[in-house]
Amino acid sequence: MRLVRYGRPGKEKPGLFDDEGRLRDLSGVVQDIDATLLGARALRKLAKVDVKTLPLVRGNPRLGVPVKGIGKFIGIGMNYADHVAETGAELPTEPVFFTKAVSCLNGPDDPIRLPKGSRKTDWEVELGVVIGTRAQYVSEDEALDFVAGYCVVNDVTERAYQFEMGSQWDKGKGCDTFGPVGPFLVTRDDVHDVQDLDLYLELNGKRMQTGNTSSMIFSVAQIVSYVSRFMTLEPGDIITTGTPPGVGLGRTPQRFLKKGDTLRLGIAGLGEQQAEVVAFPN
Repeated sequence: MRLVRYGRPGKEKPGLFDDEGRLRDLSGVVQDIDATLLGARALRKLAKVDVKTLPLVRGNPRLGVPVKGIGKFIGIGMNYADHVAETGAELPTEPVFFTKAVSCLNGPDDPIRLPKGSRKTDWEVELGVVIGTRAQYVSEDEALDFVAGYCVVNDVTERAYQFEMGSQWDKGKGCDTFGPVGPFLVTRDDVHDVQDLDLYLELNGKRMQTGNTSSMIFSVAQIVSYVSRFMTLEPGDIITTGTPPGVGLGRTPQRFLKKGDTLRLGIAGLGEQQAEVVAFPN
């Protein structure tokens, strides 16, 4: 299933896209796409609904973050060897992770707003993992059983805040609008092999990032298992799993986002985001 939340910010309704790519309303079946819907039993029940009986949604409404009530937004850093090389860092021996403030969550096509004083705001297309079942000290073998599904994430990052203002990556990761998620939450049963998904990102129509999740240093199963050793993962939590090469930081000359830029990014089978970069309002 391709689950979505659509409508004005703060007023989103639950929906899904059918096999023909048409948006259908789910509000007569579920109250929202949230933690109560993400467990295996609830998703199996939802999958039994006859999609053809759901009302079609007219027009092209705004899509919001596909999960409501996200508690934690965890990022994995340096998880593609080519990206590690372009940043001049050393290959990690264990997953590197950080937190993105949930206040940075943004709809997939909503504007990305440069923070005040931004000099080096960068892009990062990533695979997002949405937790479906409470996970604590789970093994790698069973880790994917705790996943509800997957989505596209843009781990927008202000590099000057990240690297030039002390050692706290979080400073550059959690600015408002720095966490576009969606368009869909694609349930785990509809993703054949999470370690074989193509990723891409274009800036102003020019391809910047091309990758595949097969190049991850640490797999999704390894990541979920590892993070669950250090914190309990709850339904609705998101882990974004690292970016392939091609970020602005790693280019020669370096290229960072500015007002008026447009981004187009996506992952095979998980949909696409398109966003404009805007300045912080005066």
